Amino acid sequence: MAKPGFKTLSSERLTLLYSVSQTFNSSLDLDEVLNIVIDEVIKATNAERGFVVLRDVEDELDFRAARGMDQTTLNDPQFQISRGVVGEVTKEGEPILTSDAQLDERFSGRQSVVNLGLRSIMCAPLKVKQNLLGAIYVDNSLQAGIFTEDDLDLLAAIASSAANAIENARLYQVAVEKGRMERELQIAYKVQSSLIPQEIPQVPGWEFSAYWVPAREVAGDFYDFIHDDQGNLGLIIADVVDKGMPAALFMAFSRSTLRNNVLRVPAPKDGIAEVNKLICADSVYGMFLTLVFCLIEPDSGEVTYVNAGHNPPLLYHSDKNELTELSRTGIPLGIDEEASYDQETKTLNSGDFILFYTDGICDAVNSQGEEFGMERVRRVLLDHCQESAEEILVALERSSSDFTGSTAPFDDITVLIAKCM
Repeated sequence: MAKPGFKTLSSERLTLLYSVSQTFNSSLDLDEVLNIVIDEVIKATNAERGFVVLRDVEDELDFRAARGMDQTTLNDPQFQISRGVVGEVTKEGEPILTSDAQLDERFSGRQSVVNLGLRSIMCAPLKVKQNLLGAIYVDNSLQAGIFTEDDLDLLAAIASSAANAIENARLYQVAVEKGRMERELQIAYKVQSSLIPQEIPQVPGWEFSAYWVPAREVAGDFYDFIHDDQGNLGLIIADVVDKGMPAALFMAFSRSTLRNNVLRVPAPKDGIAEVNKLICADSVYGMFLTLVFCLIEPDSGEVTYVNAGHNPPLLYHSDKNELTELSRTGIPLGIDEEASYDQETKTLNSGDFILFYTDGICDAVNSQGEEFGMERVRRVLLDHCQESAEEILVALERSSSDFTGSTAPFDDITVLIAKCM
C-alpha cells in the first residue's frame, strides 16, 4: 500500500520528498528533528507560518516547533492557529485543506479563523501505523488559494516521513533516559549499600547478625548499630512507607537524623521523640517511617526499646522455649511532631534472642500467591533456637528463599537478630 500522497506526487516532488526525508533522519535529538521538520515544511510549501504540534502524556496539544516564512522562530504569543483544524486532524487522523477558511463553511464560524484572518490552511497528521503523534499545520493569512490538493499530498507525505523520524527520536530519547536512570540507580544502590553497616559489632557475651535485601535497585528499609559513651549498643531497624528513589532518599535522611540525635538524651523514648520532631519539620518529603530502636546494656542484659509503629520484634525465652512479641509503644515517625513515645525494658538471659524484621520477610509470596507468613518465621526460630545468631538467620533466609522460589520479592527484606550468650 502506498504511503499518504505518494501516488499523486510528481517526480520533482518525489525527489524533494526523498531529500527532505534524508534531512529528517540526520539527527536523533527530538528537538533538533522537530526544528528540521518545520524548516523543511515551510520551504516545501511556501507557507507563511508552520507549526509542529505533538500530543503530550495527557493527550493535550503541545506546540513543539514554530516558524515564520523567513525562518524566524515564533514565540508563545504567536501560537495562534485554527485549533478546530488541528483538533479535527488529530481526532480523525486525516489531512485537511481549506483554500479560503473565511468562506469554508467547515471553519468560517471559528473564532480563531475570523480573528486571525486565516485563509489558506493545511494540516496533516503525524502518524506511525495507528499511533497518532500530533500534526503539522501551515497557514497563510495573506492570500486565498495558496495551497492546492497537490500541496496537501506533499504535506501528507512529508508528515508521514517526519512521523517516523520523530518516533525514532522519541524512542532514542527514551532509551537514553532509561540508560541514564539505570546508571543513576546503580550509583544510588552503591551509595545506599555503603550506609548499611559493613561490619557486625563485636560485643562480649552477645552475638549479632543481619541481612538486607532490596526488592529494587534501592530500598526504603535499613538497619544500623550505634554505640554510646557508656558502652551500650543501639540497634535500629526501620521501614520507610514508600518505594523507589523517594524512599531511598528519605531513608538516608532518616538514618542520618537518627545517628546524630537519638543518643543525645539518656532515655530512648525521648531520643525517638526528638528525632520525630526533626523528621516532621522536614515536610518536603511528606513521608513517614516505622522503626524499632533498642538500647542494649551488654553487662546487665537489659534491653530498652521503643517501637514506633513497626512490626513487633520476637523475643525468644530460652527457659520457656517460647516466643513473645515486643508490642508497639508509639506511632510511626513523621506523622505528628508532638507525638510522645513509651519505652519498655526486657532482660535477656543466656540463650535468649530478639528477632527484628521488616514486613518483607512475612509478606514474601510464592508462585501460588501464598504468603510466607509469621507462623513460618516462628517455626524456623524455634527449630533453630539453639544455634548461633548467624545460623538462625541463615536458616530463616534459606527457608524464605525455598518457599518463594523464583518469585521476585515485591518488598524489601531486612532482618536483624541480637542473641545473649
